Amino acid sequence: MTLRSFRPRGLAAVSLTAVAALTLAACGSSDDSGSDSASGSDATRTVKTAMGDVKVKKAPQRVVVLDTAELDSALTLGVKPVGATHADVTSGFLNYLPKDQVAGIEDVGRMMTPNLEAIAGLKPDLILTSKIRHGDKYAELSKIAPTVMTENTGYPWKENFQVHAEALGKEAEAKMVADGYADHVADVTKALGGKEKVAATEVTMVRFVEGADIRIYGKKNYIATILADVGLGRPAITDQAKDGFSYDVSPEKIDLADADVVFHSTYGDPKKSKQTETTGSGLWKNMAAVKNGKVFAVDDQLWIQGIGYTAADKILGELHKSLTK
Repeated sequence: MTLRSFRPRGLAAVSLTAVAALTLAACGSSDDSGSDSASGSDATRTVKTAMGDVKVKKAPQRVVVLDTAELDSALTLGVKPVGATHADVTSGFLNYLPKDQVAGIEDVGRMMTPNLEAIAGLKPDLILTSKIRHGDKYAELSKIAPTVMTENTGYPWKENFQVHAEALGKEAEAKMVADGYADHVADVTKALGGKEKVAATEVTMVRFVEGADIRIYGKKNYIATILADVGLGRPAITDQAKDGFSYDVSPEKIDLADADVVFHSTYGDPKKSKQTETTGSGLWKNMAAVKNGKVFAVDDQLWIQGIGYTAADKILGELHKSLTK
């Protein structure tokens, strides 16, 4: 089957990133200062957060985001932050984000150790992050600007996106994004042969991590939600994942990751993460997925670290491409 186009219908037949750019152009950059009394931008709204109710401007203009999910959310909704932390990658901001959308965003430090002085210097009117990342810095951050924290990151990314949208005053845009994603998912499932055929295809996601064991991802993480939305099956080993997140193995047990299709990514140096050793081993080469040519290396920044609708839109396209080979 030839798929017509991976463009969410709910977003007027343009990509999520294009919609973000159009919204940004229409509404004005968050680099703008001042207020618009006619639109009531100085008025506030109350947002329910992991740290309690927080009053924020109805139309925040200077937003700082402290994690990758919040950066994806803001850009997807057409808001260009004035500042953002960077993940521990060589590319600065994650490489799947369009260069023109991240250009000009001030880097305020590493994700886990944001530079509070740099953040304050940007004079933000809203800070977005999560309790699991920066709960210990909430008091300090709140003195700088209203700080909206979700409880966690990863698995509850869709619910977190709605919190981000509420804080940014972008609920209407958020609905368009979610509807467009649902349409895109339906298109992919149909293109792969329909629900029954897709459910019969078991997929595993393996991550090689420098300084840690190899992770066979379970069913309670970001990428798992996308696989589940498409309707793909998961092998039994995923049910043994600790807290639903991952089942960790050594290279000597990598064959437990075997499935109809195996996707894998690498965080850090391929040798130090055991990726080179593992994929060169007899156990790996004897897996059915390897023998059948159904093993695909994917970008860790996109598939694991991005955590948002813009990333998900791109992942859906890659899923379709890989699974129809």
